[in-house]
Amino acid sequence: MTLKNEQLLSMYETMYKIRKFEEKASELFADSLIPGFVHLYIGEEAVAAGVCSNLSDKDYITSTHRGHGHVIAKGADLNKMMAELFGKADGYCKGKGGSMHIADVDKGILGANGIVGGGHAISTGAALACKMQNTGGVAICFFGDGASNRGTFHESINLGALWKLPVLYVIENNLWGEFCPVEQSCSDTNLCGRARAYGIPGECVDGNDVLAVCEAAGKLIERARKGEGPSILECLTWRHHGHFEGDPADYKDPAQQEAWLAKDPIPRFRSHLIEKAKIATAAVEEIETRINGMVEEAVAFAQNSPDPDPSSLLDDVYA
Repeated sequence: MTLKNEQLLSMYETMYKIRKFEEKASELFADSLIPGFVHLYIGEEAVAAGVCSNLSDKDYITSTHRGHGHVIAKGADLNKMMAELFGKADGYCKGKGGSMHIADVDKGILGANGIVGGGHAISTGAALACKMQNTGGVAICFFGDGASNRGTFHESINLGALWKLPVLYVIENNLWGEFCPVEQSCSDTNLCGRARAYGIPGECVDGNDVLAVCEAAGKLIERARKGEGPSILECLTWRHHGHFEGDPADYKDPAQQEAWLAKDPIPRFRSHLIEKAKIATAAVEEIETRINGMVEEAVAFAQNSPDPDPSSLLDDVYA
């Protein structure tokens, strides 16, 4: 796969934007400025960036409780995201949803989801809509290794395969389902191998290599667009933080943590851009400076956004 420099820089911009948004969210949560739970995507940026680099607004994604990275990669507005984290009226859910419920249907973002495995059926339904309406769109279902053990995984993939739906099921295998290591929850840790039960392709890639993710996802997405049905893509990666902010993650082996931190996808890809793609360091630094400013602007936007009016408590709750 040969990508132009602007495509490479676009993926780096996405990854860096996710990282800086998440680092700021961590800081704000520690300062008690963000209510509720926050589950950060730090360390897994290459998965969302690599997969979503193959998508357009006609395509759909479903996300998870660890969803900031997916929705940023699909084009969500940082200001509205930050306002939602703050519980403010200008947020995506008008301050009622918080971190786990960012959605923007116009961008094809069908929502982050606090229910483990909650996106499987939604993405499969979106893919059915794409097929029935002949839009040429595809649906991407992001979920973790823990969610691969939910009944919705098997039910949805069975229907997707049976009806040859344009959907890609992306397993973000960060080796931990909350506090449980994958080898203690899965009898076979080769999760993409489950595709064989449904007669569909299954691939496993280095989820910290954005180019590998982009190439593998691109091939499987193109297959889906051609009407050849769904696939499973397993991306091996690692969350740098605990399951949620405030979790000390002392269940992790320090040596394993150190080894994975050394494979951090962002400095790894940055080095590739400068050393192999021969992109000027100044071009990379310009992206970083611009994104740093965008994140600070998002914080200011959230802080200046009004609190939801108590009278709006039941708005948008009942159809």
